[in-house]
Order: sequence, then C-alpha cells, then structure tokens
Amino acid sequence: MPENRAWLPRAALVVGVVTFARVVALWFNRTDLFVDESQYWLWGQRLDLGYYSKPPLIAWLIRAVTDLAGSDAPFFVRLPAPFLHALTALVLGAVAARLHSARAAIWVAASYVTLPLAALGSLLISTDTVMAPFFAAAILLHQRAIASGRITDSVAAGVAAGLGFLAKYAGIYFLLGTMLAALFLPKARLRLRQWGAMLAAFLAVIAPNILWNLGHDLATVAHTLDNVGWVRQEAWWARLNPIGAVAFFLAQFAVAGPVLFSALLWAWLRPARPGLGPLIWLSAPIVAIVCTQAFLDKAYANWAVAAYFAGTILAVVQMLDRAPRLLPVSLAINGFVSLALPVLAVVAPFPEIGGKPVLERYLGRAELSRQIIETAQGNGVDTVVAVSRDILADLFHTGRDTGLKFRAPRPAGRPRNYYEQTFPLTAGHGPALMVGEDAPRCAGDAVATFRTQGGAYSGKNLRGWILPQGCAP
Repeated sequence: MPENRAWLPRAALVVGVVTFARVVALWFNRTDLFVDESQYWLWGQRLDLGYYSKPPLIAWLIRAVTDLAGSDAPFFVRLPAPFLHALTALVLGAVAARLHSARAAIWVAASYVTLPLAALGSLLISTDTVMAPFFAAAILLHQRAIASGRITDSVAAGVAAGLGFLAKYAGIYFLLGTMLAALFLPKARLRLRQWGAMLAAFLAVIAPNILWNLGHDLATVAHTLDNVGWVRQEAWWARLNPIGAVAFFLAQFAVAGPVLFSALLWAWLRPARPGLGPLIWLSAPIVAIVCTQAFLDKAYANWAVAAYFAGTILAVVQMLDRAPRLLPVSLAINGFVSLALPVLAVVAPFPEIGGKPVLERYLGRAELSRQIIETAQGNGVDTVVAVSRDILADLFHTGRDTGLKFRAPRPAGRPRNYYEQTFPLTAGHGPALMVGEDAPRCAGDAVATFRTQGGAYSGKNLRGWILPQGCAP
C-alpha cells in the first residue's frame, strides 16, 4: 500500500533537530580528520572513476561540497555526513509507513537517526554514510515496484542500488537480499521484465567503475580480497578465528544499540508480521556473512552496517507490535550515545582514561604534520617521504598549501596503498626528509625527533632524516 505521509512533519522535526545539533557540534569538533577521511579528500582532488581501495562516490561528494564551500577545512569535508543520515532516516520512515503505519514511520526515523552507527557516522565522513541513503532508497523503490508492477520503479531501484554500490561495494547486499527474498517469498517477487530492468539499471550505473578496475589491474578488487584475507591464504583453516566471530557479533550491540539489536534478533527468529519477510532477507544474511568472515579471518564492527537499514524497520515494528515499552528505552539509550559522542569530540582531548584521551586515535595527526612540514622547510627540502599511510594521509591535507611534495617509498611489488600506487618516490629524487621510526641505511643522523604524546602516534618514536639525492629508503 502507498505510504501515509501524515507522519512526515513530525518525523522531519525530530530528525531536523538532531541534525541541526550535529552540524553545530561538527563546527566545534576538535578532532583531526581520520586517515580514511584525509584519503577520501585527496581522492576528490584527483577525480576519477575509481580508487585504490574504494569506489569513487565519496570522493566526488567531498569535492563537490568543498568546492561549493570554497574551503577544504575538516568541517566541510565532514559536513555531508549528518545530512546523509538524516535523509536515510526519512526514507526508512517512508518504508515503515508503507509496510506498517504512520506511527511506525515516526519511530523508525527517530530510531535510525539516533543509532550509534548514525551518531558516529555523522561525526566522520565514511563510505557507509554515503551508501546509506541510496541503500534505503533502493529498499523503498523495490517495495514500490513489487506493489505497482511498473518498470519505472524497478529502474529507479536499480539506479539507487547502483549509486549505493558506487559509495561502497557492500551495496551489492541489496541485490543479494532481494534475490533471496524472491526465492523464498512469492509475494516479494518482481516480474521477469522488472528484474531485467532493475539489473540493467544497476549495471549501467556501476559500469564506469567496473571498466576503471579492468583498466587498473583490478586494484580495488585486489584490495578487497586483501581485506577478506582468507581468500588469499592457502592454509586458511589455520587462521580460523572463533573469538573474532564472537567479538564481531557482540560488537553489533554497540553498533545498533543493545535494545534495538536484541529486538532485531527477536524479529529474525519470530517476526511479528509475516509481511516484513523481505526485510529479514535484507538484513540477517548480511550479519551472517560478516560473522562468517570474522570466523575465517577478521571483520570490523562496521562491516555489517548495511544490515541496519532494513534491520531498523524490523526491530522497531517488532517492539511496536509486541513490546512497545521497549521503544522509549531503546531511544533513550541510543539518544544518550548520540549526545555523548559529539560532546566528546567538542571537549577533546578531555576526558582521559589512564592518562590517554578517550578519542586519542583522532587527535595529534595535524600537529605531527605541522612539525614535519616545519622541519622540511627548515632544512631546505621540498619533498617529504613517509612509510606510514596514516602520516601521508594527513600530510597531504594539512600541507595542501605549503608547496611541499609528499611521497611514499617505491613499492618492491604490488602497491600496498593508494600512496605507493600514485605517489611513489622517484629513483632520481633530490634531497628529501624521511619520516619514520627506523633510520634509512643511507641517511645520517636524525635532524628531528617529533612530539607524539596525547594523540594517534603516542608511544611511537618518530624521527626525521635527510635522504641524500637518489637514496632509496
């Protein structure tokens, strides 16, 4: 049935207030760009159809926003994030209104925008965040296509799914989930021509990135296989990681909130409404797949984020139909986390635990870059070399207006990161400042020891050496 839009003004008010507060907090955010954020910004300075480790949409978005703002400051690099999660919340509300009720739509919008994953994703720009509204839109458009039988709705769903894939390859889970739903649930099936139209639209959107990969030795595919790990290991069974699988599963109670994730597990096992079956296939297999990956090698807590677009609707409906008193409890717990995270970013480097800032990994990056830049300029060199991807990422952003060149050592084999792939040190380079923990064999005494206390590099003995002309670190 078509969604009742009576819910929209109230949901938009809740989402709008949360988003406004997040933008204000973002303005006063005292954390540095994380290594991935700096890299995405750099990609945006070199627009392409694909990059070493991710598809290109996040780079295009950051470039568009920073160009419009006329500034590359961290605030503008991250600015799209809270708005993308706000849009996702409202789109999921529309799905809930279509499948359940206006009341469910309001609770879904409020629950999603306060998820811990949305709170953290509004502080940092990530590929999960850019994927979110497109994945949610694909779910909505797919539901419309089932109900209407129209080719246009199917094409729109394919386009939305394709854009989600261009944000993060986890967007492919949408096709997997809809195919599984169609296999097991007759009412979730599109007509054959609708399937063809949706797949054709999806392939048309992602084709430029596929062609880019084919023309660049499948660079992003190779990096993805490196992340999966066990695929490239002959004795993969020796790397089985049951503790890692349990840790990943337990981490989901933090990613989605303890009450909401518990309700989602309940909905998977004993769903309150059979009509929500397609949402089970768009959520449960994702968590199962990543749990398997964690068991076979490793998995980060955010690798199953795509499960919580459909999953938030399922969990809210489950609570609404069977335990409505849990809804305000879930919202209160997640709302507290949503408030605490931006407050921590605003008051950083406080508080501290054991003498270390709670947000230590997001601090000290720009300060180290400024020390390195000052050392390079003071020693009359125009090139800085660093082995660490983290150091290089921030150097490119913090040192963007210095005129210095930043380089990675030349890789001995396949490049291990974007910097080795795109910015390797040339064989006949002039004098350069080398930054690291170990002295290069062809360099003299260190010219600098960098301060690293209280930040991401705390405990590291980072120094700088002048590499003579032609010296290969």
